[in-house]
Amino acid sequence: MAAFAANLIEPPPSTAAIDWPERLGRRFMLWIDTEEEFDWAAPFSRSATQVSVVAGMERFQRFIGSAGVRPVYVTDYPVIEDAAASALLRGWVEDGAADVGVHLHPWVNPPHQEVVNLFNSYAGNLPRSLERAKLTALRNRIEQRIGVKPVAYRAGRYGVGPHTAALLEDAGFRIDSSVRSRFDYRGQLGPDFSGMPLRPWRVGPTGGLIEVPLSTAYVGALRRGGERLHPLLARTGRVAGAFSRFGLLARVPLTPEGVDLAACRAAIDALIEEGAPLLNFSFHSPTLEPGHTLYTHSAADVEHFYRWWDGVLDHLDKRGIAPISQAELLAAI
Repeated sequence: MAAFAANLIEPPPSTAAIDWPERLGRRFMLWIDTEEEFDWAAPFSRSATQVSVVAGMERFQRFIGSAGVRPVYVTDYPVIEDAAASALLRGWVEDGAADVGVHLHPWVNPPHQEVVNLFNSYAGNLPRSLERAKLTALRNRIEQRIGVKPVAYRAGRYGVGPHTAALLEDAGFRIDSSVRSRFDYRGQLGPDFSGMPLRPWRVGPTGGLIEVPLSTAYVGALRRGGERLHPLLARTGRVAGAFSRFGLLARVPLTPEGVDLAACRAAIDALIEEGAPLLNFSFHSPTLEPGHTLYTHSAADVEHFYRWWDGVLDHLDKRGIAPISQAELLAAI
């Protein structure tokens, strides 16, 4: 049996699992997909590169830093090219307040050689040489602007492919967080993560890359059968919605985007019950100011976003789950 997972699109062998140190206890991480604003319902466009949420980023970093959390801002090409945003990120890295990783949106990331379409919006669907070229260009640009070589990666749209793990390991990355466990994007021409574990594992030719999957829980009276039932229910949205409304079964990712506080608390508790050692939260930076995503249409929505975090951080504290930084994670495992 192979010692490590060969790629990020197939369930890993049991030998790839990380032996989580007991002394760490259960921890959580926060990753922010730091990206340009664009219309999620419109076709992909190379010209959609606006970055205007710097004030929102400043406010959130003050808020989350005061809670003792050192987030990972996985950053894409338009953001690192924006002078104000890159200066903010550099300052936080220099102060030890945050880390900056790589977030690859192929359609706005040079070299621009591919046709812009749905299939090519997933970097892992590109030819290996082009995926490598885009990844290298963004990694190098971040290092130039921030002053530190990034070691963490998340593919835009969770778009890893058969070559991604080997390319990341070869490029010096140590952590990937592209796998969104319990989600299947094949209907949108993307990867299928429905059979992926909740625990971190080693991946790549030498196992030098650590996969830290995004956390998703099944909640409700039928949650123990979620792995089998939810994919069946998802084929008929009406039935899945009814199961969720009546408290029978719902799939809940750890994110403030589209997930209410009560559901997130239930998801945290369910993940604890399942024995997940690391809870992995995420959201998109444009949500930090109104009008850019589906989740914060107004200033009131932004304030609700912060109250959500107040409730989640309080619940994590009550459950004895402390934050862990990128450096602490690498040092420990």
